[in-house]
This record gives sequence, C-alpha cells and structure tokens, in this order.
Amino acid sequence: MTLRMRARLAPYLLILPGGLWLAIFFVIPIIALLALSLDTGNLINGFRETFHVATYVNQLSQYHTQFIRSFVYGTIATAAMIAIGYPVAYWIAFHGGTRKSAYLFLLILPFFVTFVLRTVSWQFLLADQGIVLGTLKNWGLLPQGFRVLSTNFAVIAGLTYNFLPYMVLPIYVALERMDKGLLEAASDLYANRREVFRRVVLPLSIPGVFAGILLTFVPAVSDYVNAEILGGVNQVMIGNIIENQYLVNNNYPQAAALSFVLMAALLIGVFIYARALGTEDILSVSSG
Repeated sequence: MTLRMRARLAPYLLILPGGLWLAIFFVIPIIALLALSLDTGNLINGFRETFHVATYVNQLSQYHTQFIRSFVYGTIATAAMIAIGYPVAYWIAFHGGTRKSAYLFLLILPFFVTFVLRTVSWQFLLADQGIVLGTLKNWGLLPQGFRVLSTNFAVIAGLTYNFLPYMVLPIYVALERMDKGLLEAASDLYANRREVFRRVVLPLSIPGVFAGILLTFVPAVSDYVNAEILGGVNQVMIGNIIENQYLVNNNYPQAAALSFVLMAALLIGVFIYARALGTEDILSVSSG
C-alpha cells in the first residue's frame, strides 16, 4: 500500500470504529424495530412479515391521547427545568468562586442513587399521609382531602427533578466559557446589569440552553417511570403504553410501531433543532 493510498484511507479508518458502533447499536436495531412493527401474529403462533402498515394507523388512533400527554408533560417539565436550572447555573458560574466544583458535585450528588429509588422517594414524601402532606394536614394547613400523588403536577415535578442536572450542566458550561471581557466592555459602555444580561449573557448562553433542552426533552417525553410511580390512570404516558404492550400483552408489532413513531417524532425535532441552531454549537457546549 502506497503512502498516498494510506493518507486517503486514514480518515475512513479513523471513523470506522464509531461507524461500526452506530451501525450495530443504532441502525440495525432501527431496521429490526421497523420490520417488527410490520409483522402480524401472536406469541403462540409466531410473527411473520406481512407489511401490515395499518398497525400504525390503529395504534395512533387508539393512543393519540397518551402521545399528546407525553409531549405536553415533556414540554412543561423542560420549561420548568429552564426556569429552575438557568439561575442555578448562572449563580455557580458567576458567583461560585473557588467552590464551583463543590457546588456542581452537590448538584449531581443525589443522582448517584438509581433513577427508580429517587422517584420512589418522591412517592414517599408526597404520600397523602406522608411526612410532608400528613404533617401539614395534622397542623390544619391543608384539607384532609388534599393530595399530590396521581396528579399531573406529581408527574411533571418528578420529570423536572430527575432530569434537572442535564439542563444545569450545559448552561453552566456555556456561561463558564463566556469571555468575561465582553461583560466588562458592556459595563464600560454604560449598560446596566439588566442590559448586560439581556444583550450579552443571554444570547451567548443560548447554545447551552438548547443543548439542555435536547438532553432533557427527549428522555422526559419517553419516560415511563415517573408516570408509573407518581401518576395514576389519568397520567399514563406513551412510555407506559409501550412497556405494557411489550412486557404484559406481548403485542410486539404494536409496541414496535408505537416506539418507532415516538422515536421518529423525537428525531425530527432533533434534526429541526440542529438545522436551526447548527451542530457546532451543540458540540462545543457538550465537549466543554
């Protein structure tokens, strides 16, 4: 092999491991999922490929409410994470001083506990006669019939809590990497703090905000643990339906169709975002 040929092949050889990884764990499973969604049959008699496209129409018409609810919950939870996470990231980046690493560690410390246990702890705290609501009811501060579990608020609050660090960290990276000389220049031009934030800090932190949206909205929409533990029959999300179809009813084609539609909807949203903002900003914030 000549030196020129080696130079031409070098870039392809470098991306080969990553390409194989994506092919094995992303492309092939998607193709298998699509093929399974077009099957007909049952677990006893087996499934066979019949290209039954009507499965998609039937599942969407039957579970469109859960789809809409999942996207509504994910949108509200993501907005709540921005409202909570941005001030936290801002304070750590600009006022954390030498203890920034300690504050970040405290932020992610609860997340060394498994996802399910954290959600169950919320169920324990928000129980009707639990340590919080039960005490307030005994003090007469809340009516006896007041409840939080099995409500929309409980599920959205659980989603917000469980994915909050994935919003804070990208915003913190964007703020931390900001050239502080720009802030001093704005102040020298007689801009007050509000104008400095609105005209300098906020625009430069937008890539971090959008990276946080990407990291939180997708798992929040497809989550099923919070709705299962903190919600009730009126808070079922599409993730719960997919789990039930796979593990309880053994309706693999129906579950695959729902999974493929959810994944396609989320991927379309990601591609639109990448098109609007550009992938370079995402990569720069994520790599920081």
